[in-house]
Amino acid sequence: MYTYKERKQRFFSEITNKEQIYSILKVKFNQKSLKIKFDLDAREILFNEFNDSDHTIMVVTDESYIPNAEGIIVVSALLEKYFEADLKILEKKTDGYFKCSVHGGRIATTGRSDLRFKVNEDDVVATNFRFSKYSIDLNTYTLPTSIKVILDQFESSKRSSADYYEIGYFDTEDEILLAVKKTNSSLLISDLNDSSTFSPPIEGFLDFRAILREKSDHYISKLKEKGYISVAMIPIVYISDSESVIPFAYIRMYSKTKKYDLDDVFSMKEDSFRLVERIREANTVLLSQKQRITDISRGGLKLLIDNDELKRYLIKSRGFVFDIVFKLQAPITIYAEIRFTGTDDEKNLILGMCFVGNSSRKDQMKHLYDILEPMELEYKKKLILQMKQRQADGK
Repeated sequence: MYTYKERKQRFFSEITNKEQIYSILKVKFNQKSLKIKFDLDAREILFNEFNDSDHTIMVVTDESYIPNAEGIIVVSALLEKYFEADLKILEKKTDGYFKCSVHGGRIATTGRSDLRFKVNEDDVVATNFRFSKYSIDLNTYTLPTSIKVILDQFESSKRSSADYYEIGYFDTEDEILLAVKKTNSSLLISDLNDSSTFSPPIEGFLDFRAILREKSDHYISKLKEKGYISVAMIPIVYISDSESVIPFAYIRMYSKTKKYDLDDVFSMKEDSFRLVERIREANTVLLSQKQRITDISRGGLKLLIDNDELKRYLIKSRGFVFDIVFKLQAPITIYAEIRFTGTDDEKNLILGMCFVGNSSRKDQMKHLYDILEPMELEYKKKLILQMKQRQADGK
């Protein structure tokens, strides 16, 4: 039995009138088949009989089909837009033959333009999975110990470069730090004794007086009391595989002798880039096992993961970078997010993936589309032949 959990929902409009759903199915799909959603074997349901007296439907599918524990069969089809209907099994007549009622339905608010088709593992596989071992919590900014160790080591190596050098995590009570995190901006006060240096030197820098207002003088006085004459502060920014910008920490320097300028801030930024690269290298896992792609479209694909290590990491990921390798073609590096997860009887992990970007390699999506285009045309020809054959068989 397959179990699934959707992570990223389509934008749907629920159809609350069950008689309307029944009518759509009867008018559009009587003696026709619809795909069973989330079925790894891509089985279909044939609508065999509609009973208007009680709005029940007799459906037929493969004898090996096992419904989920809730007894709900979700079917999907393309009308003018993507359409789904939930069928509640009332009675099992025989294997693959069920009496059902309409349980619910919905129609997408936006249309699907991508043709999805099955592929063989001899033709295409997924490999070279790259993903973060740990994730940075955007809400709490909690970091795994291994990353904290890297930050502490980097801070220790730089302490001699300033009278005060700190790598820290954003304090929710420090108004300036909150502004640095929120705006992803830097702070530079070249000379605490010269108010003409209090204004932001260029775009991308904070005006601390606009943040602290009447507390600005007190802020300056406290620093001067400790003997400092100059302040520089920057965010440490981590850019995830999905290109999310995460300012998760900061570098702050105070000096008693040197008046910091823009060159010093740019040097701090270069340090932060090196630090983030160390974190990325320590936090990235690369697994090169080949895994099966069961179907694919221009918008995404479905993966069957049988490797235990990949299962353990991928189920926790929001998305990841991997290579799609078609037969006799160079690898295509893609970033995709997980739309739904599932398992099959063999405890393989099923992932429905939505393409989000082409990672850092240029023109990867274009390369993918160029390969898929002739495959789409061939698949459309097969669908047309199947439809004509069904029409002929029905006469």
